[in-house]
Amino acid sequence: MRFGIDVAQQRMEFGEVVERVRFSEALGFDGAWGFDHFVPMYGEGPGNCFEGMTTLAALASATTTIRLGLLVTGVTYRHPSVLAAQAVTVDHASRGRLELALGAAWYGAEHGQLGIEFPSTGHRFDRLEDCLEMLTRLFTGEVVSYRGTHFTLDSAQMRPVPVQRPHPPIWIGGSGRRRTLPLVARFADVWHTFGSPEQLRALSAEVDRLAEAAGRDPASIVRASSLSLSEPWDEVRRQADTMRDLGIGYLVCMWPSEGRVRVEEFAAAVMPKFAS
Repeated sequence: MRFGIDVAQQRMEFGEVVERVRFSEALGFDGAWGFDHFVPMYGEGPGNCFEGMTTLAALASATTTIRLGLLVTGVTYRHPSVLAAQAVTVDHASRGRLELALGAAWYGAEHGQLGIEFPSTGHRFDRLEDCLEMLTRLFTGEVVSYRGTHFTLDSAQMRPVPVQRPHPPIWIGGSGRRRTLPLVARFADVWHTFGSPEQLRALSAEVDRLAEAAGRDPASIVRASSLSLSEPWDEVRRQADTMRDLGIGYLVCMWPSEGRVRVEEFAAAVMPKFAS
């Protein structure tokens, strides 16, 4: 099992974002995760919030081994071709450490405040499908054309190709059976979701079925979820045990309110038992 740490780059100075990621790298975490928002998601009143993809680019030069991603990149915020160019840039800046996680976006209030279009749920999932098609095609470095529901490519070509071939690992977040899971089965290298053990077991079986129908080996799709570090350690271990038994191969640990000491204790007392 691999472990990431969610640093959520809000309500702090940028130097603290960098230090949290460097600290997590030194402790042996596999990945560091930010989020893809332009205003703080938690707490009251105004506060710092740093843009996600440019934060990853900065972190790429400030770190050496830890992998970097946003959980998850909303497809409403950038044209897919712009996101493709940003992803290739971060992948090169980090020497192949980008994790590219995508979702349909959900925070309508943020869109309204900033004047960003917030289409219906169905249209956002159409955009997500277009984005996945366009990213995977542009990452080949070949000349490609594509006519999707909302976006098109016309004899487009992007160079360089990503360091990671055929592309950085693609994560898809969510649990919707009608739109999300079919996209997971077709495109995802990693699927991130939440739920009770019963829900996760059923959803995972559905991903297996859909992947086989799409001609993919279900075992090639890593299952991921999240883990709170603020519970008593026995409970944290129990939750990690349960996740591992369900086939979860990656846990994103939420930065705890208790701070760095709690993260350090987890890395020393819990993570070695599960780390692969």
